[in-house]
Amino acid sequence: MLTTDSMSLLWLTYLGLSLVVLLSGYLALAFLPRMLRLPITWAVAGILWIPTRFRLPLVEEGEFYTGLAPAVVVASVAFLERNASTLLSAGLLVAAGAGLGAALGLLQWWWFRSDGESEERENDNNARRDGRNGEGPREPRERREPLIG
Repeated sequence: MLTTDSMSLLWLTYLGLSLVVLLSGYLALAFLPRMLRLPITWAVAGILWIPTRFRLPLVEEGEFYTGLAPAVVVASVAFLERNASTLLSAGLLVAAGAGLGAALGLLQWWWFRSDGESEERENDNNARRDGRNGEGPREPRERREPLIG
């Protein structure tokens, strides 16, 4: 029924395109440290993926079409139509999605960061084992050649 139901096909297409946008955006932000890159990418994901209900008047008087759409699309249409009440509700959902996404990105950064710290501790342990006690790299010693005869 996936090909006969146009709404589910539309949502799947939107999901696929949003994943392409997020992946290319994440790769485009490669010059930023991971602490900034992850929250920005997740904030954009929150903006793209928060759904909301909408209501459109039909041609006949008194009839409306009600459906579900991404909040950013509903907010954009409400802005163009100068519909303040719809813009307010959809805009708040967009802001909440961005905040939730940024928080999820910071949480993910913190989770990955703890893995990096364990590697740092392991390197310190290796340095102690080598007799350096956390000091920098050893000074090269002067080489002594064996004396023959």
